[in-house]
Amino acid sequence: MQMVRQLEFALFDFRIHREYDPQQGARIYETLEEVRRQVAVVKPPVWNRFAHGFSHIFAGGYAAGYYSYKWAEVLSADAFSLFEEQGIFDTDTGQAFLKEVLQQGGSKDAMELFVAFRGREPEIEPLLRHSGITG
Repeated sequence: MQMVRQLEFALFDFRIHREYDPQQGARIYETLEEVRRQVAVVKPPVWNRFAHGFSHIFAGGYAAGYYSYKWAEVLSADAFSLFEEQGIFDTDTGQAFLKEVLQQGGSKDAMELFVAFRGREPEIEPLLRHSGITG
């Protein structure tokens, strides 16, 4: 349920930044209700004004970037899955993570670092498995 809630937030964020039209106005609540009809597990009461306090979408450089929380979980779970495959304390895997990711820091694009470590682009299956959604 938490994952679906985070997806709701991310979709709402994307849509209000992508679809804003000054001629129509912000349509904040209409957009939020459309997203909720698509993905919400539990609909909040009509009087709820969640959007008034959802500062992530306008503050601190997060505009249309709320999805990055879930994307970070995808990367984390997939990177950790290599440790699961090779053994949690496998020295070679730990050294590869150190060399290909940690030591590189921000010197290269994050996707490039991930692929260098994992040998492929990220997959969602490890996150779904770690979240108990798949076996």
